[in-house]
Amino acid sequence: MIFTVMLFIIVLGLLVFIHEAGHFVTARRNDITCHEFGFGFPPRMGGVYKDLKTGKWKLVLGNKEYMGNKTLYSMNWIPLGGFVRIKGEDGVSKDLDSFGSKSFWVRFKVLVGGVFMNFVLAWFLFSVIAMFGTTELAGEQSKNAKIISQSRVQINTVDESDKDNKSPAASMGLSMGDSIEKICSGGSCYAIATVNDLISVTEKYAGKMVSIYGFTGENKFIKKGTLRTEKEGRPLGASIAQTVTVTYPPHIAIWKGLERTGVSTYMTLNAFGTMISSLVTGNGMPEGLNVSGPVGIAEMTGKAFDLGLMTLFSLMAILSLNLGIINILPIPALDGGRILFLIIEKIKGGPVDPKLEGYIHGISFFILIALMILVTAKDILRFF
Repeated sequence: MIFTVMLFIIVLGLLVFIHEAGHFVTARRNDITCHEFGFGFPPRMGGVYKDLKTGKWKLVLGNKEYMGNKTLYSMNWIPLGGFVRIKGEDGVSKDLDSFGSKSFWVRFKVLVGGVFMNFVLAWFLFSVIAMFGTTELAGEQSKNAKIISQSRVQINTVDESDKDNKSPAASMGLSMGDSIEKICSGGSCYAIATVNDLISVTEKYAGKMVSIYGFTGENKFIKKGTLRTEKEGRPLGASIAQTVTVTYPPHIAIWKGLERTGVSTYMTLNAFGTMISSLVTGNGMPEGLNVSGPVGIAEMTGKAFDLGLMTLFSLMAILSLNLGIINILPIPALDGGRILFLIIEKIKGGPVDPKLEGYIHGISFFILIALMILVTAKDILRFF
């Protein structure tokens, strides 16, 4: 549990840090002063900045206020990402080195810089996965692919159900990515080499107790449970696929990474669209779509690590895309909301009242925190 929490903190910290680095680098490249670039969230442990007069690095300890023209690079006590304090980001300061004094295009670039870096990170991670080992459906490899593993039957998804009526796969503790090697029942064992093997064996033993042998990553497991009868649904209660692990040369892996980034972005946007449409029309959360908070994501991070480094990278890439997409939505308090106010300013020929904009961002931030608390509570209740 402690390892999973630490791993989650590292993963989330990296994703948020990369996002904030996008804002920071874009601002500095456009001659905007950044008072502080911090790893983690305040209170501050300490930081360093380069003194303008002496050219030497100076140390700042504790949470002492710093508003210098040279960036303070700080370490903070709450290790969940990072932040950047940009001069004039509230629009009040009109100094030449402030955010508020810059053109529409420069401010737009700074605001979208974080989202851009989230997409770049996802592209990089997907490219690394394609280079060192990505899972594909057996028989669908291109000529550039090098197969580095035997084909195996893997769990794609486990049927969702309430805690009192779990599917057999869920009750046994099977999860996405698990490979099934053989199934035994009543003293007989059957090797599972293809999807048809698994379908045939689970149908044969529908309604009976079975032992399932397989792997989670490189770790062997034995899961025992009773399959469903044909009237109750799919005997195992999971979708399955026959897969192989392949690698691609670097020049192909880069394009494979870009392709997967595009496909994943489309799927994520489509899921968001379906969810919002369903909620607006009063139909509730669409079937098969689940929203997870920090607890749920931490759980997924631990499971991904168990399946191997490439699976963890894949989850990180998906989370990075989600972070980028959520941030670009026109919701006040997020980057997309600030871009919306920037566009309104461009259309009306003048900025929105800073106090009004601040109130709107504040209220939206409160609502977002409340939603996150509700989702987190839902994640926790799943364990009871």
